[in-house]
This record gives sequence, structure tokens and C-alpha cells, in this order.
Amino acid sequence: MGKFQERFVSFFNNRWLVFVAAMWIQSCAGIGYLFGSISPVIKSSLNYNQKQIARLGVAKDLGDSVGFLAGSLCEVLPIWGALLVGALQNFIGYGWVWLIVTGRAPVLPLWAMCILIFVGNNGETYFNTAALVSCVQNFPKSRGPVVGILKGFAGLGGAILTQVYTMIHAPDHANLIFMVAVGPAMVVIALMFIIRPVGGHRQVRPSDSSSFTFIYSVCLLLAAYLMGVMLVEDLVDLNHTVIIIFTVILFVLLFIPIVIPIILSFFLERTDPAEEALLSKPENMEPGKSNQETDEVILSEGQEEEGTT
Repeated sequence: MGKFQERFVSFFNNRWLVFVAAMWIQSCAGIGYLFGSISPVIKSSLNYNQKQIARLGVAKDLGDSVGFLAGSLCEVLPIWGALLVGALQNFIGYGWVWLIVTGRAPVLPLWAMCILIFVGNNGETYFNTAALVSCVQNFPKSRGPVVGILKGFAGLGGAILTQVYTMIHAPDHANLIFMVAVGPAMVVIALMFIIRPVGGHRQVRPSDSSSFTFIYSVCLLLAAYLMGVMLVEDLVDLNHTVIIIFTVILFVLLFIPIVIPIILSFFLERTDPAEEALLSKPENMEPGKSNQETDEVILSEGQEEEGTT
């Protein structure tokens, strides 16, 4: 039991678990891509013209772009605190829009609607910032692959949420706004204590190459699958049971990367920390960095780890 508990603690503190949880959060961070799907509902419910909808689109784009608020809060709050702020913004902004569209709240002026869309969409900047900051700190020598994979999942987020909404099969299209308000917030709150910089040695490990290759393969398979499913659903009138099966397969693909931290924590022998410090080899050195710079990086990481013990 003691060994299992030790393995479980290792699993919870595994940097690959943080990376996989960040991928899941990024899968919900593409709510801005769904504006084209929810704008017709807003337009018909509130009797807006195309010019007014365009102004809401500008507010949505500004919410996507203004990320300095999230960056500043990440400097003074823990990662989970920044994620909680983003989840609340997402829930309050789009939740209030849903209440207005469904007639459960009084209609607000256009400028107030723009503020709600801005606040709701700005929540995803907190998701992006927290995920990128924590994972870049956990993988300091693999920043390129980490950022690329996380941004790729953010781009797939709109398609993933659309497929989930298709499975729900709600006749009222305003429910898509409700899903945009509640879905990402629930996922982020469930994972916010996992997304964090973890202690321990962060040098390149022998398993990193195969792990990143596996993640890349899952990303490509997921993108191809989503494209195929959307084409089939547009061209063929499918039974709802088939749509449910498609969505279940989608969730399976999303959960597959969790096998990496499970294998590393429960099925592979743990490397002694003193040996891990020796894993940094010349071939793992980043292009353009001298030996002196590499030594400084390892030294600074060692000093940081001594401070955490």
C-alpha cells in the first residue's frame, strides 16, 4: 500500500499529467471560434441587424486579444486562482447572454452586450496563459513542442464543443450559449489544482522524445477524426445513436494521452534524482546555446529545486 501511495503521489506530481490536463483545458478554450454559431441566435432573439452583430464580433475579438490582465494576475495569484477568475468570467459573461437571449433577464443595450461578450471571451485568455506558463516551466527545454501542441488543442476546441452540442441534440439553439458558459467553466474548475509548475528535475529525459511523438500522433488523429466526422454529419442525415458513438470516440481520443503519466508513474522504475541531473547531454543542448549557458540553466534549476525541498 505504501508503494502504491508513493506511485500515486508521483503520478499527481508528474509534469506529463500537468501537460495532459492543460491539453484538456485548451480543448475548452476555443469558445471564440463558436461565435459564428451563436450569433444567429442572438440576432434573431434580440432583433439585431448585421452591423450590431459585427460590433459584438469586435467585442469578442477584443476579449481574445486583451491578455495582459491574465498575465498580470498570474504574477500575483497562484495558477489555480487565475484559472478560477477565467472560469468565473466565462460563466458570468456568456451565462448572462444566455439569460437575456432566453428571456430570463431583461434586454440590455448593445454596449452592455458588448461588455458581456468581451468578459465571457476574455476568460479564455486566463486558460491559455495558465496552461502555457505552467507547462513551459515544467518543460523548459521543450518549449516549442509544448506551445505548439497546446495552441493546436485550442484551435480544435470549437470543433470539440460543437460535436458535444450535436450529441446533446437540443432543439433550442440558445442552449449552445448555455453550454459555452457552463462547459469550459466546469472543466477548468475540475482541473485547476492540477495545472501548476511541479517540482523536481526538468532536464530532457530519454522518455520525452517518444512521449512527444505519441502526443503529436494523437493530435493529428484527433484533427483528422473531427474533420471526417463533421463532413459526414453535414453530408448524411445520421441517426442520433451514431452521433453519440462518434462523440464517445472523440472523448476516447481526448483521454488517450493520460496513458503517458500513468505509464511513467506506475509501470516504469523511477530514476534517482541524482542520476536525473546527469541526463543533460551535449546532443540535448538547444541550438545556439553555449556550454556555459547550458550549465547556467542546470545550475539555476538545481538551485530552484533546493528551494522547494
